[in-house]
Amino acid sequence: MDQLNSTTQHQKGKHLSFEERIIIQTRLDDKHSPNKIAAELGCSPNTVRNEIKRGTIYLYNGKVARYKADAGQKVYEENRADSCRHCEYINKLEFIAHVENSFFELGISIDACVGEAMEKGYFPREQILCSKTIYNYIDKGLMRIRNHHLPEKVSRRPKLKRVLENKKLLGRSIEERPDIDGELEFELWEADLVIGQKTNNDEALLTLLERQTSKYILVKIDGKTAAAVMDVFEKVRNYFGPQFSDVFKSITTDNGSEFTELSNLEKGSKTLVYYAHPYSSWEKCSNERHNRLVRRFIAKGERISDYGIDAIELIEDWCNNLPRKILGYKTPDELFEAKLDEIYSA
Repeated sequence: MDQLNSTTQHQKGKHLSFEERIIIQTRLDDKHSPNKIAAELGCSPNTVRNEIKRGTIYLYNGKVARYKADAGQKVYEENRADSCRHCEYINKLEFIAHVENSFFELGISIDACVGEAMEKGYFPREQILCSKTIYNYIDKGLMRIRNHHLPEKVSRRPKLKRVLENKKLLGRSIEERPDIDGELEFELWEADLVIGQKTNNDEALLTLLERQTSKYILVKIDGKTAAAVMDVFEKVRNYFGPQFSDVFKSITTDNGSEFTELSNLEKGSKTLVYYAHPYSSWEKCSNERHNRLVRRFIAKGERISDYGIDAIELIEDWCNNLPRKILGYKTPDELFEAKLDEIYSA
């Protein structure tokens, strides 16, 4: 085998060739060490040691170990066959159809479809694709879902932070609110108003969101007035009675004129009302995101008065029965009812 001397020039980062494996087999038969073989091939000694481990076979009932180039090459080819990405589209058509139907018929997001299927065992784990893979298939045009069907896909734009320091706050500043960036407590609410046409004769939607459970409440009010907003909150306070402060520990809202009287809730209760900085919608971002869900059903400029109570309740039920990734793919209704049970049983 002297003809094998110096016939190959190994390049750094390249895999071993079959000819280099023959050299390894030959040099091992000649009792060369892995370090010496590596110096000849121009590669790392660990590369040779790993190759010897992969290509070693046992003869004579396992009593004798021999490195064989063809055995090492076979293992290498088998590993290479599994090293590249494979398109699972054809093998996962049933799950893909489930995602498409859930998306179009129930309005469930891609990630919620995947998470709910895993959480509730709709499919065996090996049949479920991850959210990223499904989004890749959408980008490639392999599914009925297109990018223009995804409400959040192209609508997100960074906004500059703008705070007007000289605008008067209506009450307790959000700066006085305890930090809630960590694990959220129950009873922390955010309030906002969704309007239709910017006229005095149209109704509006008062929206309330509990941050820990994502419970979302929609209430039609007569107009964008402080009296209409306070009328709703007084009814809510009467409904919960002595437990009102346990359910509503704090309410965060903006400085709109419709919330000028909201701080009156602090009288006779332990509920605290915080006002965000002017033009700082991100300070009550959870409610803002849910308001965008409402806009899927009621577009900007449409009259709220054209939608009846049943339609508003349908939108509210849809939001509260939507599985959420942040909730472990449970629904807001499930978690909120469990929290109420804890409060009333205490």
